[in-house]
Amino acid sequence: MSIGNSPEDERPFENEHVEADREEARPSIGRALQQARIAAGLTVDDVSSATRVRMNIVHAIEVDDFSPCGGDVYARGHIRTLAKAVDLDPAPLLAQYGDEHGGRPAPTPAAPLFEAERIRPERRGPNWTAAMVAAIVAVIGFVGFTMFQGDDGSNEANVAEGSTPGDSASPTTKTKKPADPKPEPSDSAIAAAPQDKVTVRVSAVDDESWVAAKDHNGRMIFDGLLKQGDTKTFQDSSKVHLVIGDAGAIDLFVNGKKIEENFQPGSVERLTYTKGDPEAG
Repeated sequence: MSIGNSPEDERPFENEHVEADREEARPSIGRALQQARIAAGLTVDDVSSATRVRMNIVHAIEVDDFSPCGGDVYARGHIRTLAKAVDLDPAPLLAQYGDEHGGRPAPTPAAPLFEAERIRPERRGPNWTAAMVAAIVAVIGFVGFTMFQGDDGSNEANVAEGSTPGDSASPTTKTKKPADPKPEPSDSAIAAAPQDKVTVRVSAVDDESWVAAKDHNGRMIFDGLLKQGDTKTFQDSSKVHLVIGDAGAIDLFVNGKKIEENFQPGSVERLTYTKGDPEAG
């Protein structure tokens, strides 16, 4: 009976040799990509133009130098892109890359990112909507106040002109208010007129009239406009000269007695009265 390893004990060593032979039979990632590119009849420049991967990175990957890629994530992306460009299945190459470089990168936990986003203070910009609403309210208030003030002013103007404010009010036609009729002088009034002077009274009854009055020396006593309802009285020791611009609009009294003359409206009359009148001088 021989002493040594049993056939079962020698099998693990045989399996290790088989695995090593398989490893040697499988090409590297870069070698597989290079062979597929050459089989497709493409140059490095063609692959670089088609994939937008720089030529120096393509050259480095084909010799299994992944340092220019900038990390595992970018290396995996370049492997996938180059494999598709040369009609090669990227899955076995990515699995091989994971076996040779420590597997797939660990995914970033979602909870810390969520917590970071949740506790990050939110930066708020200026509230333009509220500012615009406030500005609009201010403008409406100012316009309303202006219109209210304007309405008050127009109403006051209407009242001043004699019209009644309001939509239902009809416009009021301005009419001339007749002057209060002057009572004719009584006998006592005539008797009260000074006997040693000439007294002339002019009253604008129907309309306004211009009047000029001079004494017996020609000195101007009055020169002006009598408005409707106005009365002027002139006295002199012997004579009063009158010029009346609208004789038809006035009533004339001399020494307490009304002068009954048919003066026409708008007519200009030049009159002279003495102490012995009421007859026209």
